[in-house]
Amino acid sequence: MSADLVAALRAAVGPAQVLTHDDPGADLSAWEQDWRKRAHGRALAVVRPGSTAEVAAVVRACAAAGTAIVPQGGNTGLVVGSVPDDTGTQVVLSLTRLSAVRALDAANLTLTVEAGCVLQNLQDTAEKAGFLFPLSLAAEGSCTIGGNLATNAGGTQVLRYGNARDLCLGLEVVTAQGEVWHGLTGLRKDNTGYDLRDLFIGSEGTLGIITAATLKLYPLPAAQLTAWAAVPTLDAAVALLGLAHQHLGAGLTGFEVMGQFALGLVDKHFPALRVPLWQDSPYCVLLENSDSESEAHARAQFERLLETAFEQGLVSDAVVAGSLAQAHGLWHIRESIPLAQAEEGLNIKHDISIPVSSIPAFCAETDALLQREIPGVRLVNFGHLGDGNLHYNVQAPAGADAKKFLNEQETRVNTLVFDAVARYHGSISAEHGVGSLKADHLPHYKDPVALGLMRAIKQALDPHHLMNPGRVLTP
Repeated sequence: MSADLVAALRAAVGPAQVLTHDDPGADLSAWEQDWRKRAHGRALAVVRPGSTAEVAAVVRACAAAGTAIVPQGGNTGLVVGSVPDDTGTQVVLSLTRLSAVRALDAANLTLTVEAGCVLQNLQDTAEKAGFLFPLSLAAEGSCTIGGNLATNAGGTQVLRYGNARDLCLGLEVVTAQGEVWHGLTGLRKDNTGYDLRDLFIGSEGTLGIITAATLKLYPLPAAQLTAWAAVPTLDAAVALLGLAHQHLGAGLTGFEVMGQFALGLVDKHFPALRVPLWQDSPYCVLLENSDSESEAHARAQFERLLETAFEQGLVSDAVVAGSLAQAHGLWHIRESIPLAQAEEGLNIKHDISIPVSSIPAFCAETDALLQREIPGVRLVNFGHLGDGNLHYNVQAPAGADAKKFLNEQETRVNTLVFDAVARYHGSISAEHGVGSLKADHLPHYKDPVALGLMRAIKQALDPHHLMNPGRVLTP
């Protein structure tokens, strides 16, 4: 049966676009291993369609054979949601060849692109036309918009523009039966029934395959300034956020918090980045002000904000980037924290959301709990304070065997952290998705009625459970 399916797939997309382990010199590891190297599966085949029609043909062939499909974009996910299992029976459907920009409608402020378009290419296309596409995250040079939508990605500008879901007006989707839903509307108002767009966004390929999207564009800001401030406590950081809202209004497009140990790892592993102000302060904050008027206006706003913050004792020191290069340098420090943590060794990642007002209490309680339960554990705490999303990561004690720590402590650490998240009415996944890493945890922390509704939707749209099985919902 597998030989017949491979033949059908080659007929659908062309022999060169179907890769198997039987091919001479075949190396499928780029599609079979996740970015964090947490899992390495084995695919029956990797298929690379070049059009929506070819995606639909692949899905129909797999449905006829009863073969599961694992959709994959840039494969930059952090929750093992886009690689095959180790059975050698699943087909990886890579969407990277669907990378075209289909249309830019300047009057409607929309851009329609295919799912395999790399996020940075999408941003550049918008900018060259005089517009902003505000979704921005560390992997933007390699992640694809289809994956961003499938996981409802967040990033650094959610505070102003929202998650990927908020930036999308329409979708084109291949269903589990191989039909194509043509939903690429650029409408901002369409009150004609259930919102299928929002159903597929964030579903991680478990309901259908996103092949294209119509996205919102915004005018480019006249000026964009970045400031880096040292704050004495997380409570001060939250108060500074409130002050920034008052002074900057909609101009506040980024507000990141970074713990001292997280920045210390960047200083240790990437000393050339020259991390400012971290040694004498438990936290630093990165603020971005996007101004529609002028750089002078933006700088005056920042100066008034920081002056008030100093007077109230919320900031102990601060620097404002004097050029675009300096601003990029400050953001590069923030985006290098995960890379520095990887250099330090294997770690336990958490992508959680907590009401902003509760973040100081959550961190105080959970920090103390972990350090009491696992002496010497190191906490790499950073993230998007402006929208309540923390990357609350746990590193092994200094000098410990990191792999052994991960194997022995991950379940215990996850339980301690997730239970604390639940106590503070938060979510165990803010922007990375559920994938397979959190699928077993979800039933313990998701409302049972919500889970029942999700299972009913899955059964209705994918009754044979062939779309990315084992992700989000466990069998």
